[in-house]
Amino acid sequence: MGWSTYFAFIFAAINTLTVTYFLAIENYPILKEVFPTFVIYVVITTAIGIPLLTFIGYVHYKRTAARRAEVDIGYETNVYQARTLVNSEISVKLNMKLLDMIIKMSKNKEISHEDYEELTKLQKKLTTFTSDRTFKNKMDLQFLTNEKE
Repeated sequence: MGWSTYFAFIFAAINTLTVTYFLAIENYPILKEVFPTFVIYVVITTAIGIPLLTFIGYVHYKRTAARRAEVDIGYETNVYQARTLVNSEISVKLNMKLLDMIIKMSKNKEISHEDYEELTKLQKKLTTFTSDRTFKNKMDLQFLTNEKE
C-alpha cells in the first residue's frame, strides 16, 4: 500500500519536475531566466505547488459534491462498508427506543400499549430485515437509501 500510494507519488513528482525542466524550460530563454537552475525550479515549484494542491484537496474534500459522490460509490461497491453502516444505524434506532422505555420505567410510568406495539413492530421489522439480507441482494444499500429520504 505504501509503495503504490506514497512512493509512486514521489516518483511521479520527480519525473514531472525533471521532464518539464529539461524538455520545456531549458529550450525557452525567457523561462530559463526565471528558472536558471533545476534546483531553483524545484524549490519554486514546490513552494507554490504544495500549498496550492493542499488547498485544492481541502476544497475537494470539504466543499464539493465530488467527495459525497465518492463516498456513495464506496458504499455501493463495498458491501462490507455498507453493512457496517447499516448495523450502526440499527443499533442507534434500537438504543434510542430502549432509552425511551428505560426513562419511562425510571419515572414509574407504565409503558403504553402503543409504545409496546411500536417496539414489537420494530423488532419484527429488524428481525425480518437481518434474516433476509445477504451481501449479494444489496438490501443494506436499499436500507441506506430509505434512511436518507
